[in-house]
Amino acid sequence: MTGSGESWLGDGLDDVAENDCGLWVPGVDYVQGWRAARAAADRLNRALLGVGFELSLVRAVASTDGDGRGVVRLAGRPEAAELLAGLLEVLANGSGGAA
Repeated sequence: MTGSGESWLGDGLDDVAENDCGLWVPGVDYVQGWRAARAAADRLNRALLGVGFELSLVRAVASTDGDGRGVVRLAGRPEAAELLAGLLEVLANGSGGAA
């Protein structure tokens, strides 16, 4: 996934503070959870690109929780989050609610 160029790789949006202790538990399949999260994050990132967002400003990031379940976090600059919230509000108001 890229935006306009490769600069999004070092823009700091992947440095999301997490509430875990950073320790992995033996026997927990973190890879399976991460793969599921990665697939969902990639789909969301393609949708964000499709409506004109730059991934250097806002993007979905795949991760796992302490139990190995996939987690998708939205990381972005506040102004991009405001634009995304406005877009979602317009969609919700125009279609009568959530999908």
